[in-house]
Parts: sequence; C-alpha cells; structure tokens
Amino acid sequence: MANLKELRNRITSIGSTMKITSAMKMVSAAKLKKAQDAIVQMRPYASKLTEILQKASSTLDSSENAYGEVRDGNKVRLVVISSNRGLCGGFNSSVVKKAKSYMAANPAEYTIATVGKKAHDAFKNDSRKVSSNTALWDEITFDGAKQEAQALMEGFVAGEFDKVVIVYNAFKNAAVQEPQAEQFLPIAMEEKLSSTEVTDTTEYIYEPSMQEILADLIPTSLKTQFFAALLDANASEHGARMTAMHKATDNAKALQGDLKLEYNKARQAAITNEILEIVGGADALAG
Repeated sequence: MANLKELRNRITSIGSTMKITSAMKMVSAAKLKKAQDAIVQMRPYASKLTEILQKASSTLDSSENAYGEVRDGNKVRLVVISSNRGLCGGFNSSVVKKAKSYMAANPAEYTIATVGKKAHDAFKNDSRKVSSNTALWDEITFDGAKQEAQALMEGFVAGEFDKVVIVYNAFKNAAVQEPQAEQFLPIAMEEKLSSTEVTDTTEYIYEPSMQEILADLIPTSLKTQFFAALLDANASEHGARMTAMHKATDNAKALQGDLKLEYNKARQAAITNEILEIVGGADALAG
C-alpha cells in the first residue's frame, strides 16, 4: 500500500488537473454557443443558395460554367480541415481517418491541402501534400475562407486538378460530429428525377440574364460553401473539446474518490499500528 505522503501528492495533483479540465470545459461551452449560432444561421442561406445554383447551372454547358465541367482526368485535390490544438477527443483523428479511407476507396492522383496544424502534422511526411494553412484556423473569417476558396477555384479552372473534395467534421450536436467528404468542384448538378417522382416546378426569373447573374453567383456560392465547412468544423471542435473535458473531469473526480478512500484506509492502518505499539509497550512495562 502506498505511503500517506505519496497518496496526498497524487490527490492534490488530480485535484489540480480536475480544475484545469473543468475550466477548459466551461471555456469550450462558451465558444460552442457562439460557433453553433454562426453555423445554424449560415446553413439555411448556404443550402438555399446551393439549391438555386444547382438548378440554374444545370441548364448551362461547360463553356458557360467553367466550375461545373466534369472531366475524365483523375487529379483530385483533397482539402483536409482540422484544428490547431488537441485535447478534443477524436475530432482530429476522425477527420484524418476519413481522408485516408476516402483516398483508399477512390483511387486517383491525389494532392493534399491541409487547414489546421493537426492535419498538417498528420500528412507532413506524405509526398502528396502540397500546401498547409494553419493561420486560417486561428481566426475564421469569410475573407480568409474566400481567399482559400479562390485559390482552389483558380486551380480547377487552370486544370491543375480535375476535382476538389473537402474533408471536415460536420456539427450535429455537442456530442456528435460526423466526418464528411464533400465534393466542392465541379459543382454537383441537380439530379434528374424519374417520371414517377414529384418534381420541383419552381421557376426563377433572372434579371438582367441568367448567365450574367451566375457569373457572380457561382463564385460567391462556392466561397460560401467553403466558409460553411469551416464554421461546421469550428463548432465541431468546440463541441468535441467540451465533451472530452467533461469526461476527463468526471474521470478525475472518480479517481480522486478512489485515492481518498485508499488514503483513509492507509491512514487508519497507520493509526491502528501506532495504537498497537503503544499498547504493546505499556504491557511490556507493566510486565
């Protein structure tokens, strides 16, 4: 059985750790509220914009919509979004695992661009890695997302790659984050429904013309889609960290309770031994 001093030191150490994890949990909870509000407000706008874009761009040919051109080439740019910090459970490992499983399931000529330090560390020794952006995750803004998306769009139009896929964690709730591999380019056209399925008969009036509007709408929609993926991943990070720190605090509390019980047993045993020694000494003197 460990001595009393060692047990006291361990109990004190675990108490300090528990204070840290509890504080990190509260900080992540506060940040999660802000991040969750941002993605919840963004999703309806991004979804409706994407829906209109798909309907309109499906009527254009490749000469009118360079971002919708489906090519026969197999050059794929994989954008992996992670965080810059750890202590968030399986948040980073799950997105890295998703990226690797996607590449294994869809053989192609891949190049990898990472956003976030953890994704950079995971692929730093991979010869396919071509770029890394950790500063974007420090302060997620639309301007920063716009520049990153613009670089991807220009590379696609220039023929540097034939397809762009974004791998990130989609936010469901504080305890659930789902890794996604979402096609960014070319733009996924609206699927044609069979004659037995109900079709959407919504008609749009374009002023001055559909081509002129889409010339500005398509790039804006793509940049918004990339920004929404960043907001999703940001909310997922804070949710994962809050959940991980909550579990860590509970585990520390349980471990501290077990150590206190062991400490009390050791202390009682020490007191009993001292009493026995005193009684034995008194008996010896009396004899």
